[in-house]
Amino acid sequence: MIEFRDVRKSFGEARPVLDGLSFSVAEGETLALVGPSGCGKTTALKLVNRLLDHDSGEVRVFGRDVRGEDPIALRRRLGYVIQEAGLFPHWSVKENVEAVPRLLGWKQAERHARSEELLALVALPAAEYGERRPRQLSGGQRQRVGVARALAADPPVLLMDEPFGALDPIARRSMQKEFLDWKRRLRKAVLLVTHDLREAFRLGDRVAILDRGKARQTGTPREILAAPADDFVREFVSDELPGAPP
Repeated sequence: MIEFRDVRKSFGEARPVLDGLSFSVAEGETLALVGPSGCGKTTALKLVNRLLDHDSGEVRVFGRDVRGEDPIALRRRLGYVIQEAGLFPHWSVKENVEAVPRLLGWKQAERHARSEELLALVALPAAEYGERRPRQLSGGQRQRVGVARALAADPPVLLMDEPFGALDPIARRSMQKEFLDWKRRLRKAVLLVTHDLREAFRLGDRVAILDRGKARQTGTPREILAAPADDFVREFVSDELPGAPP
């Protein structure tokens, strides 16, 4: 569903932000990108929906290089969840969820039925929450609406950029549990960016540990803990997860 082939991206610096990055995300799989600040994980995510364009290599989605796709049409085929949800403040919850189906020309009855279905999925029933404005919701509730909006047109690929980073620890843990339930039920290809290795290990089927624009190791949490690829990975894991196997 998503494939990076030797991707490079720079912004004019001496060192590229992405330097030969390669990985793939299969249907129904969650790949978590994690690493220190400046390692390139958010840049990589933005290449998928062409918020940025890569300099060389290939970024492929649905088997096609994204540079050959119309950016607007591509983004409407991808779900995108960001920190703090990014909801339209003057729209109701239902209007926010229906944003992409409206752009795609869905009929009103279809949009309403879909928003009610998804608000039920994220435990915000439309009868109670549908007409509220984002300011009337808690941070966790706004993030749930953001997930529902990203899923509204049933995209096969979901991009998530630090989606739970702004939540308090209790709300974050709750959202992580809900995400695990949603991903089992929905079978999306998910590319998740997080700075939290515990979150990456908990939510990712596989994890790519990035450093200086390269994937130092990609594997399951068990594989990474059992056999770190190099000293950087070993130290990163031990720093982030005190008590983990050396």
